[in-house]
Amino acid sequence: MSHSSIIAIVDDDLAIREALDDLVKSLGYESRLFASAEAFLDFQPRSAIDCMVVDVKMSGLSGIELQKRLNHEADRPPMIFMTSYHDERTRAAVLDGGAFAFLGKPVNLTKLIECLELALALPKRT
Repeated sequence: MSHSSIIAIVDDDLAIREALDDLVKSLGYESRLFASAEAFLDFQPRSAIDCMVVDVKMSGLSGIELQKRLNHEADRPPMIFMTSYHDERTRAAVLDGGAFAFLGKPVNLTKLIECLELALALPKRT
């Protein structure tokens, strides 16, 4: 039996978390919802997460700060960033930090689905 991929959704906006949860489930994947980067960091086992969709700007730790912390872990899943801030500096920061994708809000769902499928097809880092 194949395992259903688990997508972590890290966004401080409840409506966005719920909408992404519905999307992820409609694609046949499981999701774990986190209202903050800190909540994600408290989650165990993080190694169960196959991919992440992360907001850049959140109260508390930002998505970029979360990325920096996770970059010290061997089994960090691919990270897809979403943001309302489309500036080149933010884009460069997340991509230079190893992000799989950088998408603007409102998110193009076709592009997000494509990114999720491509990220989940990558070999899992261990």
